[in-house]
Amino acid sequence: MALGALGPFLLPLAFLSCVGAIPPHDEVARMARYVVNSCDWASMATISTHKPVVGRAFSNVFSISDGPPQRGSGVPYLYLTPLEISVQDIKINPEVSLAMTLAQTDYCRKNGFDAQSPLCCRVILCGTIVTVNKTEIGIAKKALFERHPAMASWPPDHGWYFAKLNITNIWVLDYFGGLKTVTPEEYYNAKPEYERNLTGKKWMEIMNVVNQNKVR
Repeated sequence: MALGALGPFLLPLAFLSCVGAIPPHDEVARMARYVVNSCDWASMATISTHKPVVGRAFSNVFSISDGPPQRGSGVPYLYLTPLEISVQDIKINPEVSLAMTLAQTDYCRKNGFDAQSPLCCRVILCGTIVTVNKTEIGIAKKALFERHPAMASWPPDHGWYFAKLNITNIWVLDYFGGLKTVTPEEYYNAKPEYERNLTGKKWMEIMNVVNQNKVR
C-alpha cells in the first residue's frame, strides 16, 4: 500500500498527550486500545543473551506506534536495528513483553495519580516480535515516522527494519482490584470511540491490510 494511503495525520505534539476521552474501566479491551494508541514508547522486556546477565530479564525502551492519534490499528509497530542489544536478544528468542502506561501522557499528572497507582492506567502486551512484510511496510512506516519524525534521519547504514508485536496475551491495570485480561480477539474487535465514528474507505483499506497480517 502506498504511504499516502493513511492520509495526512501530522498533529501537534501537544495533542499526542491526550487522545480523546478515556474509556470506562469496565470496557477493558477499549481501555487497552486507548493506552496503546496514547503511548509513544514502551518498555520492552527480553531474555538477555549477553553476559553477565544471560537468561535474565532485560528491559529497554523503544519508540512505538500503532498509528496516528485517534486512528490507531492496535498493532504496535517498531523500527529496529540489529546493532541494538535487545534486538540481538530478539534474534535468539523473539518472545517479549511490552509495557505502556498513561504516565507518559498528562492524564495521570493532571489527576494526581502516581505512576504506580492502578488509576494511572497501564497495559502489558506479550507476544512475538516479527518483521513486517512488504504489504504492511507502508502502514508501519507511516505510523512510526509521523509520531517519531527523527527516525527518517537515523543512520542508513544501521540496517533498520520495520517490525511489530504479534500479540498473544494482554493484561490491563486501570482500577483497583487487580489485573484484568483481554484476548487478542477482544482487543482487535474493540471499537474505540474514534473508530466508531470513522467509516471512510481509506480506514477500511488500512484495517484490511492490518487484519491480513497481524498473525503472520
